[in-house]
Amino acid sequence: MDVTTVAELSGNIATVGYGLAAIGPAIGVGIVVGKTIESVARQPELQGKLQVLMYIGIAFTEALAFIGIATYFIFTS
Repeated sequence: MDVTTVAELSGNIATVGYGLAAIGPAIGVGIVVGKTIESVARQPELQGKLQVLMYIGIAFTEALAFIGIATYFIFTS
């Protein structure tokens, strides 16, 4: 293999790696939303407060994905 092929291959592997790393935040968001739905089903009067907490939890979980893509761009440039 020449140098160009190896460089292209490592770039593609980094993209696949980020795709696999994004599975974690996706699972986290699913858990947060699922638990919020369970909580609202148990106590509907807390729906407003739980929804706010759910959005905060989603934001923190998605921050991990954004940090991952930023790290990818930092190390590939």
